[in-house]
Amino acid sequence: MSNISDKAVIAGIGATEFSKASGRSELQLALEASLAACTDAGVDPRTIDGMVTYSMDTSPTIDVARGLGCDNIDFFSLVDYGGGAAAGTIAHAAMAVASGMATTVLCYRAFNERSGARFGQAMSTEGFAPDARATHFSWYLPSGLMTPASWVAMFAQRYLHLSAATSEDFGRVAVGVRDFAATNPKAWFYGRPITLEEHQASRWIAEPLHLLDCCQESDGGQAFIVTTPERAKDLAGEAVTIRSAAQGSGYDQHAMTSYYRKDGDRALPEMGDIARRLWADTGLTTSDIDTAVLYDHFTPFVLAQLEEFGFCEPGEAKDFIRDGHTVRGGSLPVNTHGGQLGEAYIHGMNGIAEGVRQIRGTAVNQVDNARNVLVTAGTGVPTSALILGVG
Repeated sequence: MSNISDKAVIAGIGATEFSKASGRSELQLALEASLAACTDAGVDPRTIDGMVTYSMDTSPTIDVARGLGCDNIDFFSLVDYGGGAAAGTIAHAAMAVASGMATTVLCYRAFNERSGARFGQAMSTEGFAPDARATHFSWYLPSGLMTPASWVAMFAQRYLHLSAATSEDFGRVAVGVRDFAATNPKAWFYGRPITLEEHQASRWIAEPLHLLDCCQESDGGQAFIVTTPERAKDLAGEAVTIRSAAQGSGYDQHAMTSYYRKDGDRALPEMGDIARRLWADTGLTTSDIDTAVLYDHFTPFVLAQLEEFGFCEPGEAKDFIRDGHTVRGGSLPVNTHGGQLGEAYIHGMNGIAEGVRQIRGTAVNQVDNARNVLVTAGTGVPTSALILGVG
């Protein structure tokens, strides 16, 4: 059992607006989101003594610390693998708090992913040294697999073959989360739901992925304050318990291109391994999860995650979704904020914020009596997940 279970809480959340052109630097976005999280928690920024962000972030902890006026930083950490880092940042913060290395940890992620360096564009090894990274990409860039959509299309095609799912099943995921986004004023696609027919008519990006199977490119920042349950009692923010958090990398893991696993292998074994640890740490089962925030940078991975966490058997996620379990009013509403398909793509951090809101009872699309929320991070890469709950 993990030693961090129920030993840390998220006491504050903060975010900028989510846009396509923020008009300010990524550091400014990080500072705005961080200050908002401090305000929400009732924490003096000067008392922050720990920081965690992504290895891909351009706002170093020392720059954020100077901008916030922090007195001193005792713990700092960078979590790797892009979107797979989301819940990992909370895991690192919880470990620091539970071990006594820090008392008040700031987790943040900020980027201009639309107006700046666009994440959806073709990958290049230009500027890479002749190292392991260049070797990794050399196996598939020459074959035309140059964008995240093209990498995921390979996974999606295999998943369709093994599960007998269809493109319409992917579309049902998009329709469901866009329905939630349409009622979320902070979502980019607020007021703009879609139909399954519109999904099917949207142009191909990399078959079998339509445009509406792919998440957005967004500008924005999101931040959290993690501390001990004891300290949280003296703070203004409503604390949400980190029931457990875990990271995982599966056998023969690649970054977005794990094409070499045997046909009998699970679709996302790294997420399945995380699931087993979260269930063991918390004593919870799928029936205890009231709502889930599943990383939806591409729709096929939502189906695979439902299976890896045991909400349905392998190959049966299509039926689970067809039966309406994941939509508004279903038994497991998924991505009630609109997800990365509908609200914004902040590398999964905005999904953690939605998990906090659901437990607090302040979500726009609030699930009745939500006591346990599952939140996952990036799929196709070494990844992470967590369960948030009532203290």
